[in-house]
Amino acid sequence: MQSSTPSGPIEVRRSRKRVRTVTAFRDGETTVVSIPARFTRAQEREWVHRMVTRLAAQERRRRPSDEGLAARAVELSDRYLDGRARPTSVTWSSRQGRRWGSCTPVDGTIRISTRVRGMPRWVTDYVLLHELVHLLHPGHGPEFWAALEAYPRTERARGFLEGFSYRDDRGPGDDDTDDTDVGDTDADDTDAERDDGHRGAEDDVVGYPPDDVAGHLPDEVDGPREQA
Repeated sequence: MQSSTPSGPIEVRRSRKRVRTVTAFRDGETTVVSIPARFTRAQEREWVHRMVTRLAAQERRRRPSDEGLAARAVELSDRYLDGRARPTSVTWSSRQGRRWGSCTPVDGTIRISTRVRGMPRWVTDYVLLHELVHLLHPGHGPEFWAALEAYPRTERARGFLEGFSYRDDRGPGDDDTDDTDVGDTDADDTDAERDDGHRGAEDDVVGYPPDDVAGHLPDEVDGPREQA
């Protein structure tokens, strides 16, 4: 069954195999909600509303505004850099080319590539921190990397970005894996292969267990999408 909301079309998939879970994900512009076949129409309406609302909230966290990005930069600076890195502005930019981000230490401005939008938050945090550290250490010398080591997912995020770059920029059959030198004030110019937490159009998947369909909503978010 298909319907439409202000956020776009919704497709409801009923499955006899689905007994205790409800999940939702994006398929292009369409939101797909998978429910047990036994649901009544009232339960369907209730759960579609809940899942669409929760999915939209998840997407807002994944794709913050300029204001949200700047606020996150302050949080990261306080947590990992003792609040020493204070940018004058942090904004999304579609003019970063192959760079994930850039920093201009002389005026304190940071720009993050719009390609980062929608990636797992720990990857976005790494790119933000990379540029924040440039406010303290303009180059990529030992002091720069020592400061960035405070972030526990640095190596994982770098690997994510490198895989993305290899897949999207070099394409199949190209064995040249040398990275491009991006200069002193740019985030690592490597892109990343999407891991299990990043599935492109179907990246945002939310779900719930139980039989609690008529009343209380469980707090936890369940993981993988089942095929209806």
